[in-house]
Amino acid sequence: MKAEGAIAVWRPGLLGLCLLLLSSLLHAAQTLHYFPAGPIYAYRWKVLELALAHAPAGGPLTLQPFAGELSQDRAMQLLQGGAGIDVLALGTNVEREARMLPVKIDISRGMVGFRVLIIRAATVQRFAGLDLAGLRRLHFGLNEAWADVPIMEANGLSVVKASGYENLFRMLAAARFDAFPRGLNEAQRELLQRRAQFPQLMLEPSLALYFPYPVYFWVRKDNPALAQRIERGLKLALADGSLRRLFEQYHAVEIAALRAHPRRVLQLNNPILPAGDPLPDTSWWWRQ
Repeated sequence: MKAEGAIAVWRPGLLGLCLLLLSSLLHAAQTLHYFPAGPIYAYRWKVLELALAHAPAGGPLTLQPFAGELSQDRAMQLLQGGAGIDVLALGTNVEREARMLPVKIDISRGMVGFRVLIIRAATVQRFAGLDLAGLRRLHFGLNEAWADVPIMEANGLSVVKASGYENLFRMLAAARFDAFPRGLNEAQRELLQRRAQFPQLMLEPSLALYFPYPVYFWVRKDNPALAQRIERGLKLALADGSLRRLFEQYHAVEIAALRAHPRRVLQLNNPILPAGDPLPDTSWWWRQ
């Protein structure tokens, strides 16, 4: 009887411990690994945090950058294979929409498609008054894997392709090409970070290129629940104004500079924009 009594006392205790452990596991925050990481992408992941906070159903999620240097193509392969990346934040094209599941809300409000030019200070006069025909006589540096390469080429611009990202600053400084097009939200920050290394580089002061280029969150095609949660959260953040406040907070310097010194904008076509995708709404920062 004592043995039976001892077993009777032990079994409920073990069951209770197992239930407590299971409950803890179910309610523990899951980790989403994301790409790309780094200071110039911080806004994108603050947007994702905001969206997940607005749509908490499904349990807590924490965000962690993917550790390691990757090309965008390799990052897409890892996401598709479920090998260490759960969410991407990239511009769109037909191939990407075939391979992954996009949340079709443009988190950049078109700003990534508004390209200003990093140039060598010694060449600034070459850009004064240039039209599109004049731009076609210049050479532009881009990463070979970036989705905007075919956009530039389709508009008749000459592109010098490079691997990596830092290489492009070195190549421009060495006069391997004439200009490095960067998003309005990227260029000035990048120059400030590299001022000591590349004092000869500057932001061209008067010109910009624009093409419609939405930036979406992307997940695996077999993870529609995550895509739906992100979409629901983004729509709620749009409705209550918190997404706009976050956008304006992160881009206050660029918005103020553009309003104080409007640029002459040359419009480019985007032939890689998938049919039916909405055009970016730039009204938060620039009225076309």
